[in-house]
Amino acid sequence: MHAECLNWGEAGPPEGERLRVTQALRAGALIAIPTETVYGLAARADSQAAIESLVRLKGSPSGRAFTWHVASSAALDLFQAQGPPVAQARRLARRYWPGPLTLVLEGVPKGLELVAQAGWTGVRCPAHPATLRLIQGLEFPLVATSANLAGQRELPDAASIMAQFSKELAFVIDGQGPKLGEASTVLQLGHGQFRVLRTGIIDLLALRRAAGLALAFVCTGNTCRSPMAEGLARVALAQRLQTEPSKLGEFGFQLASMGLAALPGDPASEHSVAVLGKHGIDLSEHHASIATSESLAAFDHIYAMTSRHLQALRSLLAASKHGALELLDPTGADLVDPIGGPRSAYLATAAQIERALAVRVRDWA
Repeated sequence: MHAECLNWGEAGPPEGERLRVTQALRAGALIAIPTETVYGLAARADSQAAIESLVRLKGSPSGRAFTWHVASSAALDLFQAQGPPVAQARRLARRYWPGPLTLVLEGVPKGLELVAQAGWTGVRCPAHPATLRLIQGLEFPLVATSANLAGQRELPDAASIMAQFSKELAFVIDGQGPKLGEASTVLQLGHGQFRVLRTGIIDLLALRRAAGLALAFVCTGNTCRSPMAEGLARVALAQRLQTEPSKLGEFGFQLASMGLAALPGDPASEHSVAVLGKHGIDLSEHHASIATSESLAAFDHIYAMTSRHLQALRSLLAASKHGALELLDPTGADLVDPIGGPRSAYLATAAQIERALAVRVRDWA
């Protein structure tokens, strides 16, 4: 075998050449593809022979996890179907795909069994038109690894790849060279994990900002409903992510509560403290904060406890911020104000909050 070099460039592949490359991949051959970061050595993911050839060519240990290259964020649906939360992955994909971000996610979509490791699969959407066009037309998953021997520097151009790997490849796609010349950032994201595995041009702080959410809960005095909602939301979100409430910031989440008519510094009501204490949530150090347009400006979602609160917030905030406003209860019901009532009233309100959060948390993580 001797590789054929095809010059596709930014315009994308001629249809006849694309079909030839597809046929070669289908038969288990290896190719080299351009991305916006570095060139990749690519193979059909669901072919044992192709993956073994890629391992030998790379000179890397058997069992190496190669990265699934996809044409769009629709591929994340296959992870969602297996159970892991992917809302954060979707937000990251909206921000950075196509682009230099590889996500290592829980789950092994069908056809990726040979390249996953310990139940995790790497996936990225490259920002190179020619490679995207190729991927879009494939009926099987494509995986790739950087175009270099294990432990050596990535090869910078098609000519270098031809010189080193020509005998092992069917095609080398000359895409006019990577624009960045640096490997993608690799982020492991899933239950209990938000960890950069390989540093790239996207830093951890930026990833957290894109993946997480700032959530505010607003009632009247910020002594009953909204602090209970914040406390219960911290627990529900932490359970969803399989982490501790104190570590939500590591996943990019910020939660706060405030009141439209709060007296700053007021403590949470006695019954609120007692009821949430049964859930292991300590409200004894809570101090009320007043809701202002400035204090709410940075929040992605602002949850009102009642329709009256929602109406007041719409009057308080600029029209551009109205899209962030919602009732906490997704059914549209108001949360009953337990203030002045017995502990049973607080228990009932807490139960209503928990039912609402069980729905909301699936949109957060």
